[in-house]
Amino acid sequence: MTAILDKEKILEDIEKLSLEEQLELIERLLRHIRVKKLINKGCYNWNTLYGLGKNLWEEDAQELY
Repeated sequence: MTAILDKEKILEDIEKLSLEEQLELIERLLRHIRVKKLINKGCYNWNTLYGLGKNLWEEDAQELY
């Protein structure tokens, strides 16, 4: 029962995010799912990894710390 309540709370929180933040969340979730799927498969298809880190280069390391 708590899992359902947790999901509802998460969905409510997501609705409070801006459109840009929601899109970023979707991208991160898709990356996470794709990597997990590859790990569970036991093999890596490098073509499916293409573009997974594209947003990493957009962050300025100096601003993070």
